[in-house]
Amino acid sequence: MKKNAVILAVLFAVFLLPAWALAESVEGSVQGYHCVTQGKVCPVGKEDPMISVERVFVVLTKSGDYFFVPNLDRAILARHLGEVVKVSGTMNAKFKSITANKLEVMKGGAWKTVWTPMDVKKLGEDLGIDIS
Repeated sequence: MKKNAVILAVLFAVFLLPAWALAESVEGSVQGYHCVTQGKVCPVGKEDPMISVERVFVVLTKSGDYFFVPNLDRAILARHLGEVVKVSGTMNAKFKSITANKLEVMKGGAWKTVWTPMDVKKLGEDLGIDIS
């Protein structure tokens, strides 16, 4: 009986784990959602006008997949429009999204961390405000 329970638990985990969110990372460039869905790369050299008309930014991978990052404000992603980024966090394949716990930007051949939830919390503490 105990053996059957273990086998059932393993099968349950194997088949349902993909439906649950997995901790992963996504590498790609920050692009406007409308550009991506129209099959275009955001206009190089026209970042400011592009940022003003795009409301949603995504991470576009080399394979052409894109991922929403719902817990990052559009201003944070817009700041890195067209740059190569790596978002680490909890992936949800069903909704093509990743809840970020770290945002890194490729600078000079190395990853540079530019955002973490701890940075936000520390800033709130430094400013004496509750950032939840």
